[in-house]
Amino acid sequence: MSTLWRSLRQTLMAVLCDRYAIVVMVGAVILYSFFYPAAYRHQVAGNLPVLVVDEDHSATSRELLRKLDALRVARVVGQPADVDSARRQLEAGHAEGIVVIPANLERDILRGHPAKLVLLGNGAYLGRASWVLGSVADALGAFGRDAVVGQAAFMGPPQAPPVTLVQRPLYNTQEGYGSAIVPGVAELIVHQTLLMGIGVLLGGRRLALGRRLRFDLPTLAGMALGFGLIGLFWYAGFTAWVQDYPRGGNPLGQLLGGTLFIAATVTFGLFVGSFFRTRERAFQYIIATSIPLFFLANLSWPAVMTPQPLVWLAQLLPTTSGINLMVRLNQMDARLADVSHELITLTVLLLLYGSLAAWRLLAPTGTEGIKS
Repeated sequence: MSTLWRSLRQTLMAVLCDRYAIVVMVGAVILYSFFYPAAYRHQVAGNLPVLVVDEDHSATSRELLRKLDALRVARVVGQPADVDSARRQLEAGHAEGIVVIPANLERDILRGHPAKLVLLGNGAYLGRASWVLGSVADALGAFGRDAVVGQAAFMGPPQAPPVTLVQRPLYNTQEGYGSAIVPGVAELIVHQTLLMGIGVLLGGRRLALGRRLRFDLPTLAGMALGFGLIGLFWYAGFTAWVQDYPRGGNPLGQLLGGTLFIAATVTFGLFVGSFFRTRERAFQYIIATSIPLFFLANLSWPAVMTPQPLVWLAQLLPTTSGINLMVRLNQMDARLADVSHELITLTVLLLLYGSLAAWRLLAPTGTEGIKS
């Protein structure tokens, strides 16, 4: 037992005294928690350029133009003479959307005829395009409701619709990009920084010793416990709390799920880090895997659209179950029964990678091994 606690203390001191480890395992988490979400602090894209092709040139079209220019999400940056010219500017990246006001718009409205407006968006950037299209569509809808008043002067008041649709978001109450993406990315950041810190320490120690690392069981257990405590200190909704994203959910479930996630990550990191001959290998690994790990978690890309072999491969990664588990527990009020698959998967991965890490790092039976 004394060996375990000594190894735990030495692991924590090694993190605090190693400038690379302290920057990666502590500094990076703080940095990402404050500065990475800053780009999404408004939750929606704003001030995106829109082109308006006005073929009507009437008082009604000018009023519509003023409504569009008053939007926070969009700003009118030009009025090309025709649609072809506007499309060339959009394809060149000068605008995110095009609104086409057809000729005789005002005449059709006043005569009670159906009037049509054309809205085109740049699909190269789905997030920006969706906000431009949605916000401009809302403005056009408001304009259409105002136009009904003008029609009523000629045709009498219209009948009220029998059903009114009221949309209220359940979990992402602000319907913001930051609330949808950052909580999942934060879990990936904790996973990757923890792996990087483990890899830096193991790679640096192996380079100094010049041979494969071997530890006795209490020493290895103390190292795993130390890394786990560091991970648990940072995982528990720190970013969501600092950035005021939706949170709360199931606190007891978060404690259980977060502990399993961090434990599986630590054993995975010890196994992977045992192959690093230098500390630089840890940085190379993280750079190469961060984006694939996020997409394989199927948080932003649905599993039904992912090739089945990749879905099976993703189950071997702690991030796949861990990210979905923590987002559902923290943001969606999920019960433990709702995330039983993720809990079981993380438990299996903990046992799997714990066994593999022991195979790689435990000293052979009957030998003293290399002390931490």
